[in-house]
Amino acid sequence: MESQLSILQESLTAKRQVLLEIQEYNRKQEEVFTAEEVDMSLFDTALEEKERLIQKLTRLDDGFEAMYQRLAEELQGNRERYAGQIRILQQQIKEITDLGVSIQAQEVRNKALIESYFSRERKNMHKNLQNSAKAYNFYKNMSNLNAVSNQSSYDSRQ
Repeated sequence: MESQLSILQESLTAKRQVLLEIQEYNRKQEEVFTAEEVDMSLFDTALEEKERLIQKLTRLDDGFEAMYQRLAEELQGNRERYAGQIRILQQQIKEITDLGVSIQAQEVRNKALIESYFSRERKNMHKNLQNSAKAYNFYKNMSNLNAVSNQSSYDSRQ
């Protein structure tokens, strides 16, 4: 039983490490969108790494949950016998929960930064399209004006 509790502790330690890595990739994403020039390749790389870490986190959660379900009855019946290890598990779970809350806050901030970036980019694209349309119309009008001018000078020569 104690070795199984140790496995649970190791699983929580591994989960904490993965969450810290996710937190670091969130920082990298924030840096991408707060930089003067946004490098989408850096964002894509961070996103891919986070996806890999989230999959790892899911596997750790599934393994922890399966192991805990097997031990739950024994733990309930002998709480005082395993009180020290249970306290350690509870502390680890608290730390993981706090990290999870911190990561969620990072995600909300990053989402706002990303939305702001894409909003600016859409406005810039729209502005560029308007400018292109204005330039096209100007050149079209100038071509028409030159054609009319050439026609009237041709007519006056005859």
